[in-house]
Amino acid sequence: MPASRRPRVVVAGSGWHFLSGISYYTCRLSNALQERFDVSAILMRRLLPARLYPGRERVGQRLSDLRYDAGVPVFDGVDWWAVPSLARAVAFLRAQRPDVLVLQWWTGAVLHSYLVLALAARRLGIPVVIEFHEVQDTGELRHRWAARYVRAAIRPLLARTSGVVVHSAFDREALSTAYDLGRVPAEIALHGPFDHHAVQAPRTRTDGVRRLLYFGTIRPYKGLEDLIEAFGTLGPEHHLTVVGETWEGWTLPAELIERSPARDRITFVNRYVPDAEVDEYFAGADLVVLPYRRSSASGPLHIAMSHGLPVVVTSVGGLVEAAGPYAGTVFVPPADPAALAAGIGSAVGLIGRRHADPSSWERTTDAYARLFHRIGIGQDIATSSNQTVPLLSPDLR
Repeated sequence: MPASRRPRVVVAGSGWHFLSGISYYTCRLSNALQERFDVSAILMRRLLPARLYPGRERVGQRLSDLRYDAGVPVFDGVDWWAVPSLARAVAFLRAQRPDVLVLQWWTGAVLHSYLVLALAARRLGIPVVIEFHEVQDTGELRHRWAARYVRAAIRPLLARTSGVVVHSAFDREALSTAYDLGRVPAEIALHGPFDHHAVQAPRTRTDGVRRLLYFGTIRPYKGLEDLIEAFGTLGPEHHLTVVGETWEGWTLPAELIERSPARDRITFVNRYVPDAEVDEYFAGADLVVLPYRRSSASGPLHIAMSHGLPVVVTSVGGLVEAAGPYAGTVFVPPADPAALAAGIGSAVGLIGRRHADPSSWERTTDAYARLFHRIGIGQDIATSSNQTVPLLSPDLR
């Protein structure tokens, strides 16, 4: 490879049609990698029949203001029924002739498409890297047939994988437990900041109200029911806003909100909101509460940190590594409403000042550069580290 040519990377991940946090992440990652590599993107457009999607009413609506950089060619995109979109995606891959194909993994709905892309890549001599956002979607795990399909069909994909990326040491351990990856190189790339939302200076409050915010989809593992119970024990100076779309038929939190003794102090926005409203809800909050019972990573956490807001978050999964270096974090144990209420009380002293977000897309790009170096891509490209084993920042030891 000529020293003057930057490595070429194709990133495949979630598109805008079925909008989710991975849609934002795929775009932010592609734009960040563009600083160091020549990047193009293949988007998964229609993930599955719309009637099966929890957010079916909003499918196809343009709710995000985020865009791919002008220098990132985008194929949008691949449909679940494959014909003819998948063949066109393979043609796009062939035309781009990247040095590496990076697959964003978050759902089994894309597995058949990724298998085809990986096979095409290998035939072209292109190594494949998979970034795991989680081993498998929790909603899919509830369906035995879906879990079995993914566990069986992902093995041919992993057999054609040259390297993997995860967000935390927790995820790396979970992945190695689920699948024997042998000596496949792995790198930890901590989640970059979600700082594309408009950030306002902390507001000066004169009414004495402490405004709490829960933001994100409402699913069984998110623990919102624990927050509703905890909030019912807090004093009248607290107000809670819940903003999120119900998934998997998980209506228990909505039922608890209606029965809560503090119902008159809870605002419930039960839908997926566009970016402009996201900005407003975070700008209007004093404190973000994320009571997850399990989690590998959290987009709402990174939005909160980019706004400099204090966060009360459960010490589960990859959240410990993501929020540990953040000065505005109060950790609490999961599934414990009393501890959650106490954590909210402890976070009061953090309200009113902006906390510095420790996350960085440059650090994410560095992790990718290290992995690419380990699998023989762009070894002439200097990185910020000469180490070739997975790293954690000093704050996470």
